Amino acid sequence: MCLAIPGKLESVEGDDPLFRQGRVSFGGVGRVVSLACTPEAAPGDYVLVHAGIAIAVVDEAEAGRTLATLGAALAGEET
Repeated sequence: MCLAIPGKLESVEGDDPLFRQGRVSFGGVGRVVSLACTPEAAPGDYVLVHAGIAIAVVDEAEAGRTLATLGAALAGEET
């Protein structure tokens, strides 16, 4: 099973679409991820990240729902 985690894109570096990177915050923990699959992503957007690659841009509400579901699963609760 694969898991993508939402995070908030804080900054973007690079102009070449294949090599753009961004700093994404996951609950205060920052990581640099590839933005090659999400050329439309801009600072302030929420992105789904899998294996260090942003694979989709999602709205804030969707990111919140996903994080709530993941938190409940980690706590052993049913959603």
